[in-house]
Amino acid sequence: MNNKNIKIINKEILSDNWYTLNKITFEYLKKDGTKEVLSREAYDRGNGATILLYNKANQTIILTRQFRLPTYLNGNESGLLIETCAGLLDLDNPETAIKRETEEETGYKIKDVKKVFEAYMSPGSVTEILYFFVAEYDKEMKVSEGGGHHDEQENIEVLEMSFREAVNMISTGEIKDGKTIMLLQYAQINSVLQN
Repeated sequence: MNNKNIKIINKEILSDNWYTLNKITFEYLKKDGTKEVLSREAYDRGNGATILLYNKANQTIILTRQFRLPTYLNGNESGLLIETCAGLLDLDNPETAIKRETEEETGYKIKDVKKVFEAYMSPGSVTEILYFFVAEYDKEMKVSEGGGHHDEQENIEVLEMSFREAVNMISTGEIKDGKTIMLLQYAQINSVLQN
């Protein structure tokens, strides 16, 4: 934190239940030279990684479907969300973490991944940076049924579908997850599934 226009005055933990919700009070030096004291809440859940698995020969991708309570609370009638495989880094680097999450969630053991970009997903309230990857898969890489890690109470359905179908699901509203839309559009723009 090297911004000379920002001075952290106080940090208060509001909740440390699932992840950490902090209330930060800080002094902000404005362009006109005056100082303003502001308070904001920031949710710290750690950083994460996500991946689009694709098969060029079959023109297919692997996605997941799982229940997401916040979407259920905000209008998603079933609460189920179709997404790219993703997870928190925990103490691993992004590449190691996404390989672990891919095997746990999808059942595919991948070796080669390509980082394509990173992004803050909700910078107004969440500290998380998400690392975005793509990787090829084939049936020989399938080592289990996937479904998530039992200890993490995950109940994940693995979906294999055509890339074209997935892209169409953005416009129909069947895919509403930001990270998934970003990776599908990345694949479109960069012709990832072209031979």
